[in-house]
Amino acid sequence: MMEINRYIDSTLLRPEVTESQVARLCDDATRYEFASVCVNSYYAELASSLLAGSPVKTCVVVGFPLGSTASEAKVSEASYAISRGAEELDMVMNIGALKSGKRGIVEEDISAVVNAGKGKALVKVILECCLLSDQEKVEACEIAIEAGADFVKTSTGFSTGGATVHDVKLMKEAVSGRAQVKASGGIRDLKTAIAMIEAGATRIGTSNGVPIIAEDARGRSS
Repeated sequence: MMEINRYIDSTLLRPEVTESQVARLCDDATRYEFASVCVNSYYAELASSLLAGSPVKTCVVVGFPLGSTASEAKVSEASYAISRGAEELDMVMNIGALKSGKRGIVEEDISAVVNAGKGKALVKVILECCLLSDQEKVEACEIAIEAGADFVKTSTGFSTGGATVHDVKLMKEAVSGRAQVKASGGIRDLKTAIAMIEAGATRIGTSNGVPIIAEDARGRSS
């Protein structure tokens, strides 16, 4: 039986998010034993303190949502987040560099964050698939693996599109067991979450974690 709660990175990244909303997010995540809570770096310390003693990880986004931040700034943000309790980092790759054919720059950017997190935090690389061709998605997966990333992730949820089954399958095939796949962006119900998992995702980024769990519970009891 699928324990869908274990797949969920419960996410709250909007700019207007308040401390009380982060506290509620962490409370819900602890209650339902989600995989992680995903927040902006400003809230890393608050989230990690509220999740202390629970199995729920503190995940912090880096270079979010555009990815065009300088590598030095990404490393600084990653280090800041780790020093305040982050155990996972979801970084946005340098999308423009990839599309400019600067493969080495993209790999160096990811490697810098991976090295900052080494032994302290796993790293998920957000590709922003809606902005890439299939060929670019595959290339981005290859680069992320070469740079030592633990996951490749579909989307920020802040661009022109979110996760698709097609992209998850493509990424799963591209990483070929060398990294995991996280689906994120537009996953608002149980049916969509299950479709992403069946396509190969081992994490689901969503701000609708609690409704998805409630829907799953209703289905089990009917």
